Amino acid sequence: MSQPGRSKKMSLFSRPCRSQATGHITAKMVRINLMAKRNFGPNRREVVAGLGAAVFAPAVRGIAAQPPQPLVLRAAASSLALRAGQPETPIWALEGPTPEAGLRFGRGERLEVSFANGLPAPAVLDWRGFDGLAAAEPLTARTPLAGGATETLQLQFRHAGTFLCDPRLLGDAQARPVRPLALVVGEREPIAVDGDEVLLIEDWRLRSDGSAIAPGTDPKDTTAFYTVNGQASRDILLRFNQRCRLRFINGCQRNVVAVKIEGHKVWVMALDGQPAEPFPARNGALVLAPGGRIDVFIDATAPPGSTSDILLHDGKESRPIARLVTSKEPALRAGPLQQPAPLPSNGLPAQLDLRNAVRADLTLGGSPSDWVAPAHFAMSSASAFRARSGRVVVLALTSRAERATVFHLHGHHFRLLDRLDDGWKPFWLDTLAVEPGQTQRIAFLAEHAGRWLIEAAATDWAAPRLVRWYSVE
Repeated sequence: MSQPGRSKKMSLFSRPCRSQATGHITAKMVRINLMAKRNFGPNRREVVAGLGAAVFAPAVRGIAAQPPQPLVLRAAASSLALRAGQPETPIWALEGPTPEAGLRFGRGERLEVSFANGLPAPAVLDWRGFDGLAAAEPLTARTPLAGGATETLQLQFRHAGTFLCDPRLLGDAQARPVRPLALVVGEREPIAVDGDEVLLIEDWRLRSDGSAIAPGTDPKDTTAFYTVNGQASRDILLRFNQRCRLRFINGCQRNVVAVKIEGHKVWVMALDGQPAEPFPARNGALVLAPGGRIDVFIDATAPPGSTSDILLHDGKESRPIARLVTSKEPALRAGPLQQPAPLPSNGLPAQLDLRNAVRADLTLGGSPSDWVAPAHFAMSSASAFRARSGRVVVLALTSRAERATVFHLHGHHFRLLDRLDDGWKPFWLDTLAVEPGQTQRIAFLAEHAGRWLIEAAATDWAAPRLVRWYSVE
């Protein structure tokens, strides 16, 4: 097996029509016209392929000998201002100590989490993107929590990165849609940035009376609205030559979205919470599947006093969702920083030996006899596959669906394999969009014992979320 070297990596991000860092998203899949209205670049495949004194981010808090930090989370009724000048829309939300800013902890930090379900429906937390949290795995280890009940669990975050605490696994066809919480785990090492911003993008479907519908229901006669951190738009203030880390999270229910950062050079630093070799995003554009995360660095080199839009494209139209505002204050430093160094490794394996891998085929869409809705999940169902701890697993994902299907693997991150299984893309993922009729192969080291979920959902608001499970023994 040939390993992916620098020449392969560079060609991956410089040529169109190659697999993308955000899940092989193509024009056929999301139908984004990149030349329409606000230009996203030459064509969609090219865009996706592109996927005072300085204050640097401090090292995280001490962790090893400290007792677990308390964290109280509550699922409760809430509301959101989605229509200017109109009453707020009733929703459900996962609330923490700082709901809009999300949650921030340090790598290795231990938490004692108290979760209260204040909703009139069962709920279960999905710690999306965290590898190896077997005791917190929804449905296989944690049964849904009834309304009015409380539970406590112990967590330790082994990896730094951008993640999501998501209560929406049981959200299909419920009375109201639910908001998740962004969750950031900081690196132990100082990171050379002057600012660190989370941008959680969410979509909503509103009836004419202003009420919002949950996914898994027919969106007929509804209007789509988008928010970033719960707001219609957001301003991010910068000083000239400042470097800022932006953590984009696609919190949309089913939509693949493209994000374009205008007027700034954009360095992609991490995908789905795992560090990548830094590479420039083509035309400043990124594509995120539902649940996907991308960390980027930008340098504020736009003229002082100027503004630059961050545009969102949902396959139909583009719209500004945030602005980068360069102040007229003196430059933060004499010149921009050099090309960023890679983020510290989380310790995922450098090599995967595919020769003796456990191999399994998974069909997405079509006749989903092996897949069930999360509300009907039972451990008595047959596992998708089983693997011994320490074995490499190769999955062939074949889509029989009429629309692109988003696949999400719990418990482990994976590599996207090349067509001939002779190498892999130089990044890690936990979420992948597979086009109709397409087969994608992924590989991962089954290093975390436990029973883990697999999720699949078509890129259609009315499509059901479906699950299976696998075992590492």
